[in-house]
Amino acid sequence: MGIPSPSGEEGEVGRFLASYLEGLGYQVELQEVAPGRANVLARTRARARVVLSTHMDTVPPHIAPSEDATHIRGRGACDAKGIIAAQLTAAERLREEGVEELGLLYTVDEELGSLGARAANAHALGQECEYLINGEPTENRLAVGSKGSLRLKLLTDGRAAHSAYPENGESAIEKMLDVLADLRAAEWPRDEFFGETTCNVGTLQGGTRPNVIPAGAEAQLQIRLVTPSADIREILEKVVAGRARVEYMSAAEPVRMHAVEGFEQEVVRFTTDIPYLSSWGKPLLLGPGSILDAHTDGERVSKRELEEAVEFYVRLVKSLLSKDVGGRE
Repeated sequence: MGIPSPSGEEGEVGRFLASYLEGLGYQVELQEVAPGRANVLARTRARARVVLSTHMDTVPPHIAPSEDATHIRGRGACDAKGIIAAQLTAAERLREEGVEELGLLYTVDEELGSLGARAANAHALGQECEYLINGEPTENRLAVGSKGSLRLKLLTDGRAAHSAYPENGESAIEKMLDVLADLRAAEWPRDEFFGETTCNVGTLQGGTRPNVIPAGAEAQLQIRLVTPSADIREILEKVVAGRARVEYMSAAEPVRMHAVEGFEQEVVRFTTDIPYLSSWGKPLLLGPGSILDAHTDGERVSKRELEEAVEFYVRLVKSLLSKDVGGRE
């Protein structure tokens, strides 16, 4: 956690993690995703039937780690460096017990566009993997579903003029506000399993000065999906009705995940690397910490949850390895 690793600057933490894993005796590979940015893949000499995975990048700003009697605090505490620590501890415990059919995958760029997961999806190690246990803050509940995500830009054009004579111009911002008002009032789909679609206007900018009619405006939106992204694009473009240009940035579909008896289950609203790791077997999602603490100035994880997560990861791996390729006992 002491190594800053906001998305785009994961190089140092990746090299540290690779060196640490090599010291534990793993076969380690750095898979370059972009200059200075690499996924970390590690394995034993056995087939990697179950792979533990999460991401190394964080949101900014960096917050130095600290601790008290009950919690570890700072950037990455629960999203997701605490999860890496719990997974590595679980993997070492499993190896001590003679369980070797393990792999580890730690990606870059999950917080932005999952470039690391997209690159990892073509890696040969994924072909060996039957089950991928991804880590995100789920309060140690096994997530059996996660919403999808659609990120996009809206752009409007106007004509600049002196603000004292607005009739000589066209306000791109007023056009944008009209479009956004209609999108906020739109009826979005609801799903019995995943819940409701939500639309967040994350950024809004335009114009140059208050005394100039703005010639351009841009808004970035993130829509949490409970239905296929194609359905939402159709609704969105019908509401926009040509009044703004739409530029799609990324799309991740809603995912149903593998369930295992004996674990408390939930459906989460956030998106993970899992939609981009389809080649890595059946997905599972579990990790210590609360998503409500992630991305905040008060990010933290309880030491008790970290210890429990180790036990849960060990139980999950053993349960999955007790099944054959067809998933039968």
